[in-house]
Amino acid sequence: MRVFVTGASGWIGSAVVPELIGAGHQVVGLARSAASAAALEAAGAEVRRGSLDDLDELRSAAEGADGVIHLAFKHDIAFSGNFQGAAEADRAAIEAFGEVLAGSDRPFVIASGTLGLAPGRVATERDGLAPGWEVPFEGARARLANAQLTLSFASRGVRSSVVRLPPTVHGDGDNGFIASVVGVARDKGVSAYVGDGSNRWPAVARFDAARLFRLALEQAPAGSALHATADEGVPIREVAEVIGRGLGLPVTAVPAEGAAEHFGWLGGALGMDGPASSALTRELLGWQPTHPGLLDDLGKGHYFDAPSAGHA
Repeated sequence: MRVFVTGASGWIGSAVVPELIGAGHQVVGLARSAASAAALEAAGAEVRRGSLDDLDELRSAAEGADGVIHLAFKHDIAFSGNFQGAAEADRAAIEAFGEVLAGSDRPFVIASGTLGLAPGRVATERDGLAPGWEVPFEGARARLANAQLTLSFASRGVRSSVVRLPPTVHGDGDNGFIASVVGVARDKGVSAYVGDGSNRWPAVARFDAARLFRLALEQAPAGSALHATADEGVPIREVAEVIGRGLGLPVTAVPAEGAAEHFGWLGGALGMDGPASSALTRELLGWQPTHPGLLDDLGKGHYFDAPSAGHA
């Protein structure tokens, strides 16, 4: 297939692009900058210059594609306090793709998330499908609504699917949640967790997630919600303990009321209990993660090689 990919040079996209090309697909990647364009060309992809706000450009690219994978999200403004603005830009792009793909039976795959989907219990692919599904914070609500919109395109002749990513998609070069936690530990001189640290986060290695996006493009039935979770739920205290060993720092608890002060923007999410199963996804598509789990990956030490910060 000729596949148009947004976010093609990002953390997830830079693994999805070679996964697609290796499977024989032709990739057209959206690039905002010359550096992104060069990276895509080096990976063997065709470049389409533009941004998520260029809706006419997105429509044109989708018209010339056999399928679309939408990975781009304005993380920069989302994590600087304007998550609603990022979600609105995401929704506008999704609507533009839906207009073009309606009635074509072409695949349309987007990235979403599992965090906040079913706090305190193991979330499944059946959760979050109904309009009005309750999630604990505004950002998750907005992104869930965008995912529901995507799935609704199945009734309009689009083979739409949503790949829900866990809060940590890990690997060498990651500058997302876990890298930020490492950065906080380094800055504070302690590796901390919230409360008793028993709350769990699911996780997946970046290249395992990339393979699921390819399988979704190739095989997922219209209206499929998929979970890219390899580790169903890793206790955050265990994450803090590995970080403590890796940095040679003491490990300590932070009370829930002090989480925001200690962790900053990470505080609310890091105390959440949000395990998520991928059993239905594995059964449906035959997806089997093969890369190391989160704790094993942390133990390799690459997260501790240099100061870590950021979220992408």
